[in-house]
Amino acid sequence: MTLHPIHRRRLLQSAASALGVALLGAAPWARAADEAPEVLIKRLSDEVLDMIRADKSIQGGALKPLIAIVDNKIMPNVDFVRMTASATGPAWRRATPEQRQKLQDEFKILLVRTYAGALKQVSDQTVEVKPMRAGPDDKEVLVRTQVTGRGDPIQLDYRLERTPGQGAGWKIFDLNVLGVWLVTNYRSQFGEQINQNGIDGLIKALAERNQANAAGK
Repeated sequence: MTLHPIHRRRLLQSAASALGVALLGAAPWARAADEAPEVLIKRLSDEVLDMIRADKSIQGGALKPLIAIVDNKIMPNVDFVRMTASATGPAWRRATPEQRQKLQDEFKILLVRTYAGALKQVSDQTVEVKPMRAGPDDKEVLVRTQVTGRGDPIQLDYRLERTPGQGAGWKIFDLNVLGVWLVTNYRSQFGEQINQNGIDGLIKALAERNQANAAGK
């Protein structure tokens, strides 16, 4: 599926907003580990909506505190290594440890600013979690939700994985909005850069994009 740049940007903003709604205000993993994934998504969705409605600085569009919230609250609840590896595609296996770290660093900055910018648009949305089918021993699950508010409802699907050991619980590793998976969409963009300029070219392109975003604020 090929998207016009404007449509792709709107799609990513919707996806980021939905992901932020689902994850902001996350509780410690000790609590999350005891919750079913669909219960976790619903609780976090309701908490973030309440938080945004109650915070006048967020309603006023302040970006800096939103970036801090995204970085501190959202990112710890995402399997970011898996997201970066999936978005990078086969080239991830050829990347050196240093290149992988740089990719993660730049991709994280990109997502944090994208999520923060999208969260400014959150106002009167509500989230309904659809019934799901999953066994008690499943390691990965799909949680479907629908976000309603102004405009047409947005159907969202979350892929979550159960993380073992210390900090056990559920982490999101991909998001589907309007029929397009977020990681898949980035993989297409990243693949073009890698084919043209290699891993280092992708890292450079991400760094330049992040610098431009920071300058534009």
